[in-house]
Amino acid sequence: MHLLDLTKQGLDPEYTVADAGAGLRAGQVAAWGDKPCHGDVFHVRQQCEKVANIVTRMAKGSATRREALELEMSLAKDDGDGRRLSTRLGRARKAEMQARRLAADITTLTGWLGRDVLSLAGPSAEERRNLFDFIVSQLRLREHLAPQRIRPLRVALQRQRDDVLGFARVIDDKLAVIAQRRRTPLYWVQQVCRMHRKKPTSTAYWQRWAELRTRLGTGFELLVADVRAALDDTPRSSSMVENLNSRLRRYFFLRRHLGDAYLSLLQFFLNHRVFMRSRRVERVGKSPRQLLTGQAHAHWLEVLGFQRLGQA
Repeated sequence: MHLLDLTKQGLDPEYTVADAGAGLRAGQVAAWGDKPCHGDVFHVRQQCEKVANIVTRMAKGSATRREALELEMSLAKDDGDGRRLSTRLGRARKAEMQARRLAADITTLTGWLGRDVLSLAGPSAEERRNLFDFIVSQLRLREHLAPQRIRPLRVALQRQRDDVLGFARVIDDKLAVIAQRRRTPLYWVQQVCRMHRKKPTSTAYWQRWAELRTRLGTGFELLVADVRAALDDTPRSSSMVENLNSRLRRYFFLRRHLGDAYLSLLQFFLNHRVFMRSRRVERVGKSPRQLLTGQAHAHWLEVLGFQRLGQA
């Protein structure tokens, strides 16, 4: 119903971004039909990180158990009864080695997924799909070692692949348009895109920048600006909504009932309270209303008709 109301107000996005929630996606299909709904990258990476951390802790636990058995074995040897624990210690060492390998593999695979496949600047959509499928297949090979941990992740990745990689298709289309407008081969436009995987403060970035500048000549700076703008204008997650939700939930526990009056007051307060700090210097000391309208206003209490107390 909210989507239908927003449609009447003129909302007509090219695509949306959402997590894998069945209700959310079913609502969009009911309201907007076949409009694309890309997968949220943040939740996928968070799930990968969680599994990697769990198997890493499992490996540390196996090491702790092995160390405890070695200590017990040392004490037993002093009493001439060391053979009693030899079998258990052998199994513990084997389990630790297996757990360490599993943790290293899962950490590597999930790291590839985050840095190479789901990164904003990266290979083409087709290459990403191939890498994605490779990672899923490698997870399946190791699934029997920790089925309760790895299988849910593998199944989730397998089901969400096309949705999660939706942003890659959008970037490919934008790069093709840039190549046509700048009359530059698509291959070199893609290389400029991949250059943005490196940090602008790194030596590798500026070395690649110099190589491409020499190869492409005049107009290179404009090409870089076009690619950067295309990347910045391609969302991969619903982080804006998640951020808003995290800000609002702090105020909801204050009341048992949330009526329209309280929500309206909360909306007014958040729109008129100034930002005490921000990564963007131009936002510090200004409220969302000031940033959107460009006009100053009084303190939010004074706007409501109250008089602020002064210092004695």
